[in-house]
Amino acid sequence: MAETAVDQQHQAETGETRRDFLYLLTGAATAVGAGALAWPLIDSMNPSADVLALASTEVDLSAIDEGMSVTVTWRGKPVFIRHRTADEIQEANGVDLGALRDPQSDADRVERPEWLIMVGVCTHLGCVPLGQKPNDEQGEYGGWFCPCHGSHYDSSGRIRKGPAPLNLEVPEYTFLDDTTVRIG
Repeated sequence: MAETAVDQQHQAETGETRRDFLYLLTGAATAVGAGALAWPLIDSMNPSADVLALASTEVDLSAIDEGMSVTVTWRGKPVFIRHRTADEIQEANGVDLGALRDPQSDADRVERPEWLIMVGVCTHLGCVPLGQKPNDEQGEYGGWFCPCHGSHYDSSGRIRKGPAPLNLEVPEYTFLDDTTVRIG
């Protein structure tokens, strides 16, 4: 096919040729093809349905009497749920925050004062503290005690004594109604 004078003049002015257009077209097709090949690999890295099912758990709180604690499993970790008494709430609120290693008020750790929900893993080396059962040693502050290295937590799960650097972690949770909580 013969080039017209207009095409020759445009080519001379801009330096563009049909070959340049073909290079661009080939590059675009290669990019689309690479994306089409890479997408299944990237999509396979998303969590599977069974993993997503473990992402949250719902707990019925109606069976937990005041002063009782239960342990549930969430993401393979123990979660302590304690229905606190008025005395425990008052004790947790009466702590001088300046005396704490990891200062955090009780109100910052709970959504509803009567329910304390936290991950039951010591922040020192990952042990599970005692204090969930009535006959467990609860440490010097009426909360939880990690017998492995001697960390003591108070009735709000805050570190008070021992090698643990941080308070017991509070997971993300939401009250669905007065008797049900979703953790995660």
